[in-house]
Amino acid sequence: MGRSCGRGGSFFTRPAELEALWAAIGLTEADTLTVVMEPTRNAWAPVASWFRRRRAKVSMVPTTQSADLRAYYSKHTKNDHLDSKLLARLPLLHPEGLREHTGDGPAEPLRRAVKIRASIVKRRTAIFSRLDAHLELLGPAWYDALGSNYGKAALAVLTRYADPHALVRLGQARLTRFLIRHSRGAWRDDHARALLTAAKQSIELWGTDGIDFAELAADIAVEAEQAQVLTEQIEDLDERCANLYAEADPTGIIASAPGVGPVTSAIITGRIGDPHRFTSLAAIRAYSGLVPKMAQSGQSLHQHGLTKAGDPLLREALFTAADAARKTDPQLAAKYARLMSTQRHHDSAICHIATTLLTRIATCWRTGQHYTLHDTDGRVITPEEGRQIVKTKHQVDKQTRTKAANTRQSQRRKHRTSRESQESLSAPTSRPANTSIEATQVA
Repeated sequence: MGRSCGRGGSFFTRPAELEALWAAIGLTEADTLTVVMEPTRNAWAPVASWFRRRRAKVSMVPTTQSADLRAYYSKHTKNDHLDSKLLARLPLLHPEGLREHTGDGPAEPLRRAVKIRASIVKRRTAIFSRLDAHLELLGPAWYDALGSNYGKAALAVLTRYADPHALVRLGQARLTRFLIRHSRGAWRDDHARALLTAAKQSIELWGTDGIDFAELAADIAVEAEQAQVLTEQIEDLDERCANLYAEADPTGIIASAPGVGPVTSAIITGRIGDPHRFTSLAAIRAYSGLVPKMAQSGQSLHQHGLTKAGDPLLREALFTAADAARKTDPQLAAKYARLMSTQRHHDSAICHIATTLLTRIATCWRTGQHYTLHDTDGRVITPEEGRQIVKTKHQVDKQTRTKAANTRQSQRRKHRTSRESQESLSAPTSRPANTSIEATQVA
């Protein structure tokens, strides 16, 4: 049946206080301690590792489950004392919701590294968006000269020569040498001429009394310098992730799957961790959040939307990998074509493909076998053969995708409340009033 050890209390993650907690629990040799924890922030990781070293069973509970149980016991209260009581009752009330914790969570270096990399990439993307907004003031010719991906040479130009007057004063010869040095020879005279043309167009666009180019160049330089730093950090993290992935998956099982590149394989490995810690493949799919929500009552069953209760970074990586895998794996391509034939949205079909891809990757991972491509008839094929088969037999034309997207959009609009569909007679609408006013004769 089990019993709760202790009646609440607080402690810090210091060895002396953890030893005092262990002594206060008062276990005998025949007792088995189960520690139920909610993974909020990172303070739980050293506590879980400390209890595991003492052969205690550590179980993790998703924050959504603990929140639901807390709402059942108390509607408006949320504190650590109440949470500890609820977590202690979960092994009795909802034992199937417990997931045994075997790794170190945020203490695992690959799990941390891929998360940090994803956050830095998002910060750099935001900076690129601000750079786009700044360059709109200078004119469209700057996009043609620098491109939209903002490589090292483009960022070097924006850091020092975003002022059109300074760029014109630099001249073509010195600008060419500058571009060759910062692009490793990829950019030469043609890019220098394009940049000078863009600078002259900006000066002509704004005239002499227009925008202050020096101040705008200073703002652009700030953004470009930050992007340069973040780009260097991303490159360092890519190297770290590659080395950590090689240690975690030395045979390259995850990377053998179609659509899974070096970054994606590191993300999948780092965010899932040990695949054997899940009780089944369904548990791995549920962890990714790529499973539909279910509402079942009696004989009715409704599935709508995704739970999105799992790891968002893992879900994003699987979505990207699935979109690329359907172009190589004929079985995934056939499933995608079948889903799109039912006028399903592209994103919805890719989510289905991502769930299938995750199931196959997890199966290969748990059994220690590489991913093998098969045709729809079960014949083993090479990646080149797979791409050719998909191109000839399972290609979905652009018109089908556009038609499916328009159909789904019109269906959503039907259920959207607007001023035209308001049922209240007193609510203001854009239509003229259709009520008739009867004149009453006064005697």
